Amino acid sequence: MFRPRQCFGWLLLLSVGCATTASSERAQIYNDDGVYLFAHGQYHPALECFELALTLQPGDAGLLFNAGQCHDRLGQPDIAEKYYLESLQRSARHAEARQAYVALLYRTGRAEQANLLIDDWLHQQPDLADVYVLDAWRLRQQNAIPQAHGRLQQALALDPHNSRGLTELAIIYEQTGMPERAYVLYERILGNEPRQFEIAQHLEELRAKGVQRPLPEQ
Repeated sequence: MFRPRQCFGWLLLLSVGCATTASSERAQIYNDDGVYLFAHGQYHPALECFELALTLQPGDAGLLFNAGQCHDRLGQPDIAEKYYLESLQRSARHAEARQAYVALLYRTGRAEQANLLIDDWLHQQPDLADVYVLDAWRLRQQNAIPQAHGRLQQALALDPHNSRGLTELAIIYEQTGMPERAYVLYERILGNEPRQFEIAQHLEELRAKGVQRPLPEQ
């Protein structure tokens, strides 16, 4: 069975929006707790937190995605797929849900369906950076690294701070023997989004291997 190459789980850290009521404040707390537990591999407790948040914010696309990520990590792809699809029904441009859904389709032997979705999104939304990031991910699965790199340049030209695009580029750098460049990009992501726990953990793994920032050219 096809196994997608390296990717990171991207939970939505601020998925419930502005906390203007007591219930939305509690939902935010549950979500934050769930994100922390997920980052530490405690997927069952994390799922409980996201489900509690959903009782307070039913239909929230970010919370639905977060719950889907837990089911995905727990080896329950059928349930995860339902959450991803519901998230996309609530928010058609939800980049994280799109990525997770496409990756799930690839893992479950439905690459053709995934490719049709990506092509359709590219046709419909050529001004959206996340669509090019997703296509770069697909190209990387096919080991078409130069083409994937080109797509990421398109994505980052539209949105230079796109975390998913920067992460995908960092993965390519690692796979092509340039971990120092990946190191810089991971630091850049964390500078913008310091609570991306999986990125922080991976950066620590690179440091443990002795990887450092590239030295300035003389």
